[in-house]
Amino acid sequence: MRTFVRAVATAVALAAVLPACTWVKIEPEAKAIRVVDAAAEMGSCGRMLSEISVSVRDRVGFVDRSALKVRDELETLARNQAAGGEGDTLKPLSEPLNGEQRFGTWRCGSAAPQRAAAQRSPAQPESSSFEDVEVIPLGD
Repeated sequence: MRTFVRAVATAVALAAVLPACTWVKIEPEAKAIRVVDAAAEMGSCGRMLSEISVSVRDRVGFVDRSALKVRDELETLARNQAAGGEGDTLKPLSEPLNGEQRFGTWRCGSAAPQRAAAQRSPAQPESSSFEDVEVIPLGD
């Protein structure tokens, strides 16, 4: 009986911990690949060079993995794949579905794609430069 209880406790502990694990590591070359928002306007970058399709497990056994972890791993996989090509910028072409997602690659160089104007809310301030940031030291 005691062995059965330990086995069940171990299985429950693994089921609780495994979905939080990150299994995909970013390659050093992939760190240079920029990922833009799905609403980004890519006109300044020219035509799309390629399409990348990636997938990860979104369930471990009967437990759903964190949607944020799955999204992060899909992005990391896409960056790893894009590092071997000509593109330097990725844009999601679809939302993650069942652990799968498609990305497009572009060669933007230093031209940063802008978020589509129709998507920007009026209350959202324009982007500012680092010099506009006020730094307030914490008291002792």
